[in-house]
Amino acid sequence: MPDNSDYFDFEEDIHDFDEDGFEARVWNLLVLINPGDEELALQQFNRWREHLAEDGQPLEADSDWVPALFTAIAWQSGFEVERDDLESLQSAVNELSARFNLQLDWGGDLDDEDFAEDLDGVQLMSTAFDRLREHNYTLWSVDAGSDGFTGVMALTRDDDAMLALCSLLNV
Repeated sequence: MPDNSDYFDFEEDIHDFDEDGFEARVWNLLVLINPGDEELALQQFNRWREHLAEDGQPLEADSDWVPALFTAIAWQSGFEVERDDLESLQSAVNELSARFNLQLDWGGDLDDEDFAEDLDGVQLMSTAFDRLREHNYTLWSVDAGSDGFTGVMALTRDDDAMLALCSLLNV
């Protein structure tokens, strides 16, 4: 059998951005919120850049890049829901959790009046955070400049990297 290894350049860089720049930070964020699925991260990265281009936004940290990011990752790796829409919040977190074969125990059902009577989105996010930590995942609430809830999930082992990236990206 012939040796075809010279047909492929394994050192080839698949990314066309500066490794220390803004785009690299967004790329790294996408890799962290898509653990083990670099292909999905790349698809989302390309969608994000397309959305920015469509909106006439430059690929710069001081542009309005967060809405385009959450459009690119919506219901796959992140969510953005209205503050008073508890059902959508629960559904969004359940959808993200299902990617990792997790089913959360919310402590009750939103259809149960006794459970949902005094419940708000902050309590629901807190419950989701606690339940996900039990499975070594962290629910991150992101400041996307909206009045609703915006979030992503990542592995707990990546907490320090997520914190550093989110600080560098000002989200």
